[in-house]
Amino acid sequence: MSGDETGARGFPAFAARRGSRARGQSWWGKAWADALEDTSLDEDALKKGRSYARTGRLGPITVSPGRISTTGYEGDTPFKTVLTLEQLDEDDWELLWEKTAERPDAVDELLAGELPPDLLEAAEDARVRLLPGYGDLEADCDCDAFEHPCKHAAALCYQASWLLDEDTMLLLLLRGRGAQEAQEELRSVLLMQAITGGLGDEDDADAAEDEAEGEAEAAAAQLPDGTPAEEVFGREPAPLPELPPLPGPPPRQDASSTGVGSDPLEQLVTTAAVRARELLAYTHGFTAEPPAPLGLWRDCVRIAATRPDAQVLARLREACGSPEQLDRAAEAWRLGGSAGLDVLEEAWTPPQQDTARARTALTAGWEQNELPELEVRDNRWTLAGSGLQLRYGRDGRWYPYRQEDGRWWPAAAPHHDPAEVLAELLDG
Repeated sequence: MSGDETGARGFPAFAARRGSRARGQSWWGKAWADALEDTSLDEDALKKGRSYARTGRLGPITVSPGRISTTGYEGDTPFKTVLTLEQLDEDDWELLWEKTAERPDAVDELLAGELPPDLLEAAEDARVRLLPGYGDLEADCDCDAFEHPCKHAAALCYQASWLLDEDTMLLLLLRGRGAQEAQEELRSVLLMQAITGGLGDEDDADAAEDEAEGEAEAAAAQLPDGTPAEEVFGREPAPLPELPPLPGPPPRQDASSTGVGSDPLEQLVTTAAVRARELLAYTHGFTAEPPAPLGLWRDCVRIAATRPDAQVLARLREACGSPEQLDRAAEAWRLGGSAGLDVLEEAWTPPQQDTARARTALTAGWEQNELPELEVRDNRWTLAGSGLQLRYGRDGRWYPYRQEDGRWWPAAAPHHDPAEVLAELLDG
């Protein structure tokens, strides 16, 4: 998910699973759940955790070396839950890969990106622990519940088994190794064993004898004309001729002579950077779906938002048939990208927990009785009689809007804190 294979990886929140099993269904998902239940001293807490895990009320999950965390809401009260798992040290990893190298099938699966069940036997042989054991998995939650673990922590334990259903290599990350780093370490162990191991004294002698016989046969070989092969193939190769000189640089061409008023390379780089950011947002779990390919209208908006020369912009405004609509859309794109255009054009109903969180943030950011009156409709929160509005995007950010000539216009860049956006709107 992220570029750093050993760093944190984000996953979107699980939807509600009414009537379904709370335990993972893959081999490793079931093994994780078995280990969790075998080492827990409180069956009642696990039962509450299984029930809560299926409600879909836990937020996005972050997995990093030795740590799983999430956030959620109980009514209007937020909570954060963290599970910690002891990481293996360098000696443990080296011994684990040495034992894994003795199992060719396990090696093939691991290098292909799958965690083989045989790895558990290799871990037992190496006397290292992959699955949670007694006292190995610590839970911490700021919900102030009396139970330990609380239902939030227990639910996160079970949702971890769901993550293993999707990506078994996360178990290695929890113990301190990302998938790529683990595969590189295993390859290094295999290489060292190929170089230094596997041959005893008798095998060494047999190999040396075979090599000597091969050299003798090669020396006795002849070409069809009777010339000894060693005389031809044993000669030093003739030196290669010198490289020809490099050609001169091409004649420089001014941008004006190409017929393009602005630098197309700069626009391509900008577009690629925006696209990369959207893909990274999906990879890290900040968006539920990858960015969709742009249609004709959205691509026109994107080009207009990159501030092309006046001639290109005039052609776009004329072609779209509604210059003001294009201008508003381009401003939304400039301030918020593709998500900003969605906020301009689409009204939707946010989850109840997001609405409650926003009200809490606004209440905390204002003195009592000083919070302006807000008219809430879908994702649009309008300050009564002021011509100001906040819009909540599917990306979790708040977008400020101002009313001009009866139309709502994007006013500034979005922010995750609605109180800060509202304060900037009122100050402006």
